[in-house]
Amino acid sequence: MSRAGIVRFLPEKRIEVTEVEVNYERWLGEKLGERCVEALKSHGFDAHFLPSAAEARKFILDRISGYESFGFGGSGTTRALGLLEELKGKGKQVFDHWQGDVVGEKSIPIRLGQGRCDCFLCSANAVSVTGEIVNVDGVGNRTAAMTFGPRKIVIVAGINKVRPDLASALRRVQEVSAPMRARSLNIDTPCAATGVCIDCNSPQRVCRVTTILHRRPSMSDITVVLINESLGF
Repeated sequence: MSRAGIVRFLPEKRIEVTEVEVNYERWLGEKLGERCVEALKSHGFDAHFLPSAAEARKFILDRISGYESFGFGGSGTTRALGLLEELKGKGKQVFDHWQGDVVGEKSIPIRLGQGRCDCFLCSANAVSVTGEIVNVDGVGNRTAAMTFGPRKIVIVAGINKVRPDLASALRRVQEVSAPMRARSLNIDTPCAATGVCIDCNSPQRVCRVTTILHRRPSMSDITVVLINESLGF
């Protein structure tokens, strides 16, 4: 009997099948993450794989507890972990250009602070199983701070951002990250309207600076945390 038949004649088993499917997905994510972490370590990064957002949150907070000033890139992932609120609640100095109505030139001191703080937290647009980290920025404060400046840099990414190689990681930025980020910011770009990148010259284009961390920058202390959950764009 086909699997479909089992579901049709024994509907009570459908929950069990769904749970099995989820377990297989998590297993596959685990294997993918393990290979990615191994490659990142071989490239000089302090890389770790955590099974859940809750465990990643605890791991990161333990790692950064000794720092006093923190910068946050434009990252939904770090915010989903509740790191921003936790650090603010502890009275830490936080440089966050997403706060309130700080826009345009008013945000420049905050963006500069992100590159000079004790610890900078951000996500990645894509991470390759071959050990490269890809990011694309509109301003460049995130790509600058995650490369050089802060005493400690923590890059956090969900398993949804892991791709087999560098070429597919770059495609993910173009096909997934950029359109979704543009849409989330409600800006006037072709990809925000259609979901398709046309390599535009829009004044509000979000893809202006591309960085690839092929290896850990020689004077930067970078921890990469991969999480076996889908997080961010």
